Amino acid sequence: MFSKAKQKSGNEERVKAAPPDISATAAAPSAAQSKRSSSMKAAGVPSIISADVVLRGNINSAGEVQLDGVLEGDMKASTLIVGEKASVKGEIACESVVVRGRVEGGIRAKQVALAATAHIIGDILHSSLSVESGAHFEGNCRHSDDPLSEAAASDFRKARPLGGPAPRPVASASLDDGGRGAANEAPSFLSQSRSPLR
Repeated sequence: MFSKAKQKSGNEERVKAAPPDISATAAAPSAAQSKRSSSMKAAGVPSIISADVVLRGNINSAGEVQLDGVLEGDMKASTLIVGEKASVKGEIACESVVVRGRVEGGIRAKQVALAATAHIIGDILHSSLSVESGAHFEGNCRHSDDPLSEAAASDFRKARPLGGPAPRPVASASLDDGGRGAANEAPSFLSQSRSPLR
């Protein structure tokens, strides 16, 4: 099956080489092959959700997910990339998140990166946060050593204000004090009970 040219004192002679022992190769793969296959299993192939896909429901993935479509539900993955035209309405819990599109909901991740085109409406619990100039973020943000733990998540949900405090009526200046009544009152943003940063 295989042939090998061998030279002997000027004469060329073709010698047949023995076929390789396939069972030995299959039984003991080389170290490089086993290392490569184990890294492929760990990393896996990224899942790509294209721009024309609309998903309603939760997604759980052990690997990397690139979302270019619309997701109405929660996302759990190792790594998530939200594309520029993508939209997520739900909670995201990942090791690493890169947001270039729109997210309406909470983000819990060890590493969060908001690109200039990102539009976030929700809270972020993170170990590391980077925000490019131009990113839009409405919500609360807090650092945590382990943002993916359920204890940190429940504490974060309790700490954030649900609907915000009810607006106080504006004090009207009475004619008795010459209109100075409202001026003596502290502005609402200085009041401890009105502070959104509890």
